[in-house]
Amino acid sequence: MYNKGFLYFICSVSAMGGLLFGYDWVVIGGAKPFYELYFGIANSPVMQGVAMTTALIGCLVGAMVAGAAADRYGRKPLLTLSAVLFTVSAIGTGLFNDFTLFNIARFVGGVGIGVASALAPMYIAEVSPAHIRGRMVSLNQMTIVLGILAAQVVNLLLARDTSVAESQAWNVAWGWRWMFWAETLPAALFLMMSFFIPESPVYERMKKKRSPVPSSPKGEENCRRSDSNVISSLWENRRGLRKVLLLGLVIAVFQQWCGTNVIFNYAQEIFVGAGFDVDGMFINIVITGIANVVFTFVALYTIEKWGRRTLMLLGAGGLGVIYAVLGYCYYQQQTGFAMVALVVAAISVYAMTLGPVTWTLLAEIFPNRVRGLAMAICTFALWVGCCTLTFSFPSMNAALGSSGTFWVYSAICACAFVFLYRNCPETKGRELEE
Repeated sequence: MYNKGFLYFICSVSAMGGLLFGYDWVVIGGAKPFYELYFGIANSPVMQGVAMTTALIGCLVGAMVAGAAADRYGRKPLLTLSAVLFTVSAIGTGLFNDFTLFNIARFVGGVGIGVASALAPMYIAEVSPAHIRGRMVSLNQMTIVLGILAAQVVNLLLARDTSVAESQAWNVAWGWRWMFWAETLPAALFLMMSFFIPESPVYERMKKKRSPVPSSPKGEENCRRSDSNVISSLWENRRGLRKVLLLGLVIAVFQQWCGTNVIFNYAQEIFVGAGFDVDGMFINIVITGIANVVFTFVALYTIEKWGRRTLMLLGAGGLGVIYAVLGYCYYQQQTGFAMVALVVAAISVYAMTLGPVTWTLLAEIFPNRVRGLAMAICTFALWVGCCTLTFSFPSMNAALGSSGTFWVYSAICACAFVFLYRNCPETKGRELEE
């Protein structure tokens, strides 16, 4: 009862925001050793922290304005705006020779990430039929991990042999610039394709602008069913709304504070601490990226079979156990393959559970009338979690050591498991209005 080809097309276009989100978020990790030398901040922890977190501050701003703007102007214009921001940032970050302008360009890209991270899963959820909605929203997470892998591969290919002086000089002068410039092509493609997708039918109904039924990817029957239920989704129970908002906030923050994302942001420190040199670090980063993609594919097939609740509990419990073991291995000062295997296992569990399911749940659990604002609030909280995680890891690592740090993350996962067991509902197969 729906146009499958059209649905996959518009969801894929929307999910390109996730691709750029993943690329822009991770590419800086590979460029970090080289632009720090270029800008003369290699011995300045404060300036290094500024460069690493400027985009995250932009994410907070983008997420903060995305919800209200999407409810006022629509989902489609905001997706187009995020494509413009990604394109401008990709060009500017590699172009500027001034550290301040470099950070402004990173901030612009961060705003694009904040907007895309809030709007893309919400748009996909609103245009998809209930029985495949989880799989379609997980497509956004798939493009995020593909963007992460693309950034890791680009960084590996562009970073020349660091043991050769001439190659290192090229890395410092030009290598890091091309790492950022490589994002321009998919950003421009996203911008062009964003003009060919329709507005969300949920937004059209909310604004009483009914589109012709044949143009709706959900099909005539699904549209009629959603129309009949739209009134019932306007919850008057404020206590219930606060409860579901709390659930969304916990899910969003936990996706970051489960600890997996420090592996991407601080891969250099983690793998060097595990006994690898710089070249081995880049190879191991790509290995983790491949695992991320493979197990996100697994999530596409399990999210509609196992359900959201089961996967969230599996993710919290599995990561809690892996981090406990990883912390013990760091405590015993083990190095080599065993450490890489544990890191890959952690990323694999995250990729098939917390990574995609978080975005799916956030796009599903809120009623239509507040979905845009609630998604913005939760996405804002998610990026606050990301900022605090990024800021706290170096201090925790210095104070507690790698073993103590991962034990803290294990304890967080254990607490989250208890909370999710008590409060997380199963939304598989239900209409958004339900």
